[in-house]
Amino acid sequence: MNSQELRLNVEKALEEIRPFLQSDGGNISLLSIEDDKLVKVQLEGACTNCSVNQMTLKSGVEMTIKKYAPQIEQVINVE
Repeated sequence: MNSQELRLNVEKALEEIRPFLQSDGGNISLLSIEDDKLVKVQLEGACTNCSVNQMTLKSGVEMTIKKYAPQIEQVINVE
């Protein structure tokens, strides 16, 4: 999978999870993909100061991204 395909797959994953975040008043933006392994995102709205945002990031966002792009090793939130 080339870098463009990888980015499209990560965007598809974010589109899948976005409605769940939006239902709680939040959102997510893709900032970058580094070395085709690390995804940097930014949680927005209610997600920025939610007490469970790290759990959402790991068990929701990261798992969904890895389903679409298995070579991704880590997803981090940039505040």
